[in-house]
Amino acid sequence: MAKFGLSQSVRRVEDPRLLTGNGRYTDDIGLPGQAHGVVLRSPHAHARIAALDTAPALAIPGVLAVITGRDLEAAGLGPVPCVIPLKNKDGSPRADTPRLALATDTVRHVGDPVAFVVADTPQAARDGAEAIGVDYDILPAATDLATAHEAGTPQVWASAPGNIAFDWEAGDKAATDAAFARAAHVTRLTVVNNRVVVASMEARAAVAAWEGDRLTLHTNTQGSWLVRNLLANVVFKIDPATVRVVTPDVGGGFGMKLYLYAEHVLVAFAARQIGRPVKWASERTEAFLSDTHGRDNITLGELATDANGRFLALRTKNWANMGAYLNTFAPFIPTGAGTKVLASVYGFEAIHANVLGVLTNTVPVDAYRGAGRPESNYLVERLIDTAARELGIDRIELRRRNMVPQSAMPYVTAMGQRYDSGDF
Repeated sequence: MAKFGLSQSVRRVEDPRLLTGNGRYTDDIGLPGQAHGVVLRSPHAHARIAALDTAPALAIPGVLAVITGRDLEAAGLGPVPCVIPLKNKDGSPRADTPRLALATDTVRHVGDPVAFVVADTPQAARDGAEAIGVDYDILPAATDLATAHEAGTPQVWASAPGNIAFDWEAGDKAATDAAFARAAHVTRLTVVNNRVVVASMEARAAVAAWEGDRLTLHTNTQGSWLVRNLLANVVFKIDPATVRVVTPDVGGGFGMKLYLYAEHVLVAFAARQIGRPVKWASERTEAFLSDTHGRDNITLGELATDANGRFLALRTKNWANMGAYLNTFAPFIPTGAGTKVLASVYGFEAIHANVLGVLTNTVPVDAYRGAGRPESNYLVERLIDTAARELGIDRIELRRRNMVPQSAMPYVTAMGQRYDSGDF
């Protein structure tokens, strides 16, 4: 059998080291002379920062620096970017949600970073964060996906009217509408894919150090090159060859640890400011407010069948919660990633999908465990079960009638995906 062939076992070599407590995770890393950072986060879903008093924090023994969004602005740092240049169905570009690593004028979700306190010890940094005085002018918030896009709902961003970041479509609308017009039966169903928090075994952490103009960032990421390139090209605007991202053992990621986060920027900026390495490690409660979340969709699905229960077409409309900011890959997850699997293993003649990215005053959402595909499969299988009940056909038989047969391979689905083989 060829190397790594079907069903061939692959010897695991890491288990003894990890199971005997000899793993090396980001929080195990301690650099000589390192300081510790703590993020002060917003307790409000939506508010203007009327005043920010850092003097009490600087008076705490051991506090070395208090960094604010204005400091990042003054240093010319770029934003934590979304890298997906999505187009709306009318050809216009999606809305933008520019985000510095620290808020300047407005906070847009509970947990939005407001200041970064650096101190000799973690406790001094915590004391410093608690001593900062922030006056918030609390604003109305849009936190419910089901109503955030309705008229009269508070606006998360002025640049996204109706809180719609994008209105995107894929598939063949004309062919789908024509199939529905001649259908013997149409099944309609709305499903909810609830928001999830990743809660990985190891929380996020980062340690940054500069040696001259060269930055080394130790962090538990799934995307070392992505973090390096965004940190260098977009945020600090320096040669990527001068930035090194080191990933030790990682205790769970599931998509959430793929991205450039505000804390990566903050430890790097702070380390350059004070001339010492700076470390930040998330606490569990903090992780719920700062790690990207997953899912959070409301989707209307319609399935058109003929008189014999054969699938003609599928039509979907998905309201996908993006949270307060468009995260690194977030617009791609319910659009390009999620819709391409809508055909699943079934022989639909046509499919049309409409996805609306909705902004809310909640933690940003991005890829998690399948990244859009499980949500689509859930919708399709729920629709088929509902159609089976309505048509009086056994749910297994209905699937069997509509699966793409082995004899049809290679097969191109209604969403353009080519299946080179398969016996479903």
